[in-house]
Amino acid sequence: MIDKLIDCPLCKEKASCYCSPLNEKHLAYSCFGCGYSSNDLMKDNEFDIEQFEETLPELYKDLKKVDDKGRYWYPQAINIVGKGTVFANGKTNNSWQWSAIKSVALTEEEKKQPKFKNQTHKSDSSTLKSFEKDFIEALDYIGFFSVDLM
Repeated sequence: MIDKLIDCPLCKEKASCYCSPLNEKHLAYSCFGCGYSSNDLMKDNEFDIEQFEETLPELYKDLKKVDDKGRYWYPQAINIVGKGTVFANGKTNNSWQWSAIKSVALTEEEKKQPKFKNQTHKSDSSTLKSFEKDFIEALDYIGFFSVDLM
């Protein structure tokens, strides 16, 4: 098995879903179209969904979807060190959007603080921006697709 782009099994958008091996038999899916992710093990009787959801925010549980193969899909939360974070944000499944917040480098003083131990960046709340249902725009906002050439 190799990594490849496929049509999303959930939203059906063409070549939008990054598919990669999870193990020898199963695949993991991450869609850049709808912003949801899943894998072949996230099905009833193969995965403990209740235990998995214990740590999820209520919004993510509310936004859970099931595809035609019975796989559970959840919104992605992506954090790229030095760039930022993209996440589903809102109160209910009828009132939410993709949000993104950029990261900034810690100052020398902040690096000395215990709460920033082993960190180089922090979220900058002044950069929080919402993108309705457009996941890819939120990713672009934090520079997910930019290549840092040295």
